[in-house]
Amino acid sequence: MFPKPRTDILPNTADFENLPLVAPNGFREYDARWLFGKEINLVGIEALGLGLGTLIHELGQTPQIAVGHDYRSYSASIKHALVIGLMAAGCKVKDIGLALSPTAYYSQFALDVPCVAMVTASHNANGWTGVKMGVERPLTFGPDEMSRLKEIVLEAKFKPRPGGSYEVVPDMAEQYIANLTDRPKFKRKLKVVAACGNGTAGAFAPQVLEALGAEVIPLHCDLDHSFPHYTPNPEAMEMLHDISALVKETGADVGLGFDGDGDRCGVVDNNGNEIFADKVGVMLARDLSEEYPNAQFVVDVKSTGLFLTDPVLKKNGAKTDYWKTGHSYIKRRSNELGALVGFEKSGHYFFNKPIGYGYDDGIVSGIAILDMLDRNPDKSMSDLYGDLQQTWGTPTMSPHCPDNVKYEVVDRIVKIYEDMAAKGEKLLGQPIAQVITVNGIRIILEDGTWGLVRASSNVPGLVVVVESPTSEANMRAMFADIDAKLAAQPEVGDYDQKI
Repeated sequence: MFPKPRTDILPNTADFENLPLVAPNGFREYDARWLFGKEINLVGIEALGLGLGTLIHELGQTPQIAVGHDYRSYSASIKHALVIGLMAAGCKVKDIGLALSPTAYYSQFALDVPCVAMVTASHNANGWTGVKMGVERPLTFGPDEMSRLKEIVLEAKFKPRPGGSYEVVPDMAEQYIANLTDRPKFKRKLKVVAACGNGTAGAFAPQVLEALGAEVIPLHCDLDHSFPHYTPNPEAMEMLHDISALVKETGADVGLGFDGDGDRCGVVDNNGNEIFADKVGVMLARDLSEEYPNAQFVVDVKSTGLFLTDPVLKKNGAKTDYWKTGHSYIKRRSNELGALVGFEKSGHYFFNKPIGYGYDDGIVSGIAILDMLDRNPDKSMSDLYGDLQQTWGTPTMSPHCPDNVKYEVVDRIVKIYEDMAAKGEKLLGQPIAQVITVNGIRIILEDGTWGLVRASSNVPGLVVVVESPTSEANMRAMFADIDAKLAAQPEVGDYDQKI
């Protein structure tokens, strides 16, 4: 009988080598992430694999699963521990080796297996590990599956079974690249900065873009799990500023930044201006709605309001549904509505048929951006961006807040603003027009200025986003109001970045 996981096992002890350490807070809304060695050990990863295999059988799925890992110094060993647990649960494992998350998702289709487990901590700093999981392609786990997995693992409700097996798939990376490049090349000559932050995308993105005819200028594309410059996160301003400098230096048409596991893409225009992912989404929606009239789109609650007000989208009959933030939520909602694309402000884009398979793939997003430029040969990226109505918005900011209290803190902020709205109090001298609480709180003022506060699903922190369609002053004033209310909460710490 596999032992019940514990939280009190210390490194450099015999117990650490023999017993499972699993911190409960590693089970998040739609994936799992821990500090390796402090919150989970290799035996704990085995328990996770055994729990996942148990859940696969419980859900009535065929116990066949593709498993891959990112380029961190410890990810391969974590994958092998996960595989041991999966095999003990009677799963037939297909090991696809070093992979991006979208490579793992693609392998479900290429290998005709229903389940996937990708060992990655995405853009988290070194020391973190995690697993993205799914049992129904192209979807990944949501809160229900994660809650049940947590229960199985922490309460040792494992069901070992015979029949497990292991098979290495040595060429999945090549299959994935071949699938992306089996299409016409770009007609327009495009010079592209491809930035990978020394993450796993460096082994994939430059090769794909070059094969499609782009002139690629690589930036930190050598694999280096020490992340010598910064963690590969195309939402972080330090990575975007680095891309911007190289775009301006080389005269590139666009800069594309890929995150640690390759499922997100950040964009810098030809003038070196960073374009937030939701605005890129509006640009892509405009372009695609010309090709596919009456298209359905899905966006998350952190995204710009332009999806509802843009005149081109209105003219082309496009419809947009706002939904909960989180790659699993937007992916599932896009699948349910048959949306052409789901856009998330963090840079997760979900292209469904005929463009993609429905999962988030940063390289597919990059290709779509280059296709947009290809279809508009007389316009630069900055021209296309300039066609949008101007708004003033912040990056996605994340003040630190411990995992065990972050949802409680958000509840307090929700109550403060709901009480203000109920009493008819003004904010920035305006009435509060609407309060949306589907995912944290989005406070919308009469002039369309809005601010969002929610708990991060990935790290110990909150998420803060603000936008105004009227002025930078209103954007800053809205942020100042939210910031003051958060500063009054003793559990809230420093921001990762601030306007």
